[in-house]
Amino acid sequence: MKITDRVEVDAVTDVRCDVCNCSTRLESGNLGYGMLQAHWGYGALHDGKRYEVHLCEACFFATIAYLRQERRTANMFEDMPQPPDEDFGLVAKDDFFRDGP
Repeated sequence: MKITDRVEVDAVTDVRCDVCNCSTRLESGNLGYGMLQAHWGYGALHDGKRYEVHLCEACFFATIAYLRQERRTANMFEDMPQPPDEDFGLVAKDDFFRDGP
């Protein structure tokens, strides 16, 4: 036997960028944001602390560009050359929506 009733649920209706405070809602109605997060484990200076920062697309890629530059600066005088930075932090690429071959 199915018993139905109306249930009120909390749902995410928007995510605002933690840097510029802009909405990340796209014209399509979807949310377009990135996250930087950390969970510091046992023995770390910040043991037990968790961080989560929500960023709009512009602020996310500005942050990635800053980190990429920090990496270049930190490794500037190393003997071993670093790999190219174009895909710094990228773990997957969805080519499903790409046009052409």
